[in-house]
Amino acid sequence: MAFWIASSPHNHNHTKTPNLMRLVILATLPGVLAQWYFFGWGNLIHIGLAMATALICEFIVLSLRKKPIAHQLLDGSGLLTALLLGICLPALAPWWISVVGTAFAIIIVKQLYGGLGHNPFNPAMAGYVMLLVSFPIQMTLWQPPLSLLAIDLTFSNTLTTIFTGFTVEGYSVEQVRSSIDGITMATPLDTLKTNISQGFTVIESIKNPVFGDNFSLGWEWINAGFLLGGLFLLAKKAIAWQTPISFLLSIFVCSFIGYSFAPDANPSTMFHWFTGATMLGAFFILTDPVTGATSNKGRLVVGALAGLLIYLIRTFGGYPDGVAFAILLCNMSAPLIDQYTRPRTYGHEKGE
Repeated sequence: MAFWIASSPHNHNHTKTPNLMRLVILATLPGVLAQWYFFGWGNLIHIGLAMATALICEFIVLSLRKKPIAHQLLDGSGLLTALLLGICLPALAPWWISVVGTAFAIIIVKQLYGGLGHNPFNPAMAGYVMLLVSFPIQMTLWQPPLSLLAIDLTFSNTLTTIFTGFTVEGYSVEQVRSSIDGITMATPLDTLKTNISQGFTVIESIKNPVFGDNFSLGWEWINAGFLLGGLFLLAKKAIAWQTPISFLLSIFVCSFIGYSFAPDANPSTMFHWFTGATMLGAFFILTDPVTGATSNKGRLVVGALAGLLIYLIRTFGGYPDGVAFAILLCNMSAPLIDQYTRPRTYGHEKGE
């Protein structure tokens, strides 16, 4: 029996789950390729580890639950969860990070609630947040772009570093993360947040080479890749436009207000749009039909709420990005938002 992803009670999406999952996986390719080009093999290795873990975990759980293994194992939902988690992990994080995170996402967040269609939280983001709060050191091993590294991070070096913590030549992860000037670098979001807290202005902060010539070296192209993939999904009508558009507009309004009042302490909208996981969250995670709102008005509210939360976390919170936290909070709010925004049932008068 085919499983259909659709929003009740009146919207009908006649796309089988495996076809939709394959389409979404295909749409991530521009962003993943940009990630590989600027940051090397690390995330591709983690994606492979996460996908293998997802298949093994789903096989075990489905066997224990006596569910049809072949159909549910190959519907693509587990592989998509693993892909999204692998994309979000630091490239040089140890191998067990992707294994533990994926196992938690599949076994606890997805299968424990009954499998696809029953999970209240996005599995990839729940797995990411679990890793972030449980293993903060390993989850902050962010690598600067290859062009800023002093060590040649080849495939073998990356693989060895992920599995042993050292390159083939014996360099540690911290040494690998050092720039050509010998300075250990962080992401543009983390660098800017730290600099502003120390009294530097935005203009002074963006002189750091990690920002590149525009907004954020490497990250801007990765976000552009996910934006391209998101537009592809919109063109294919695989996702609803309300959520990503509302989300990006919300970030635009918040960042415009902040920049207008205090430009020295608030970066521009383009910086917020093209750094971190903004475009990945907008088109590939918030649009999850299971954990998001189902009504058109609800999607607009969820997108706006997510944009506001991300801006607040980035500006005032303790984490530099905040996409995963914002999405989980929106997952919690989606049922209540749907309660007040869903369309009236045909034949019922207002107030019934």
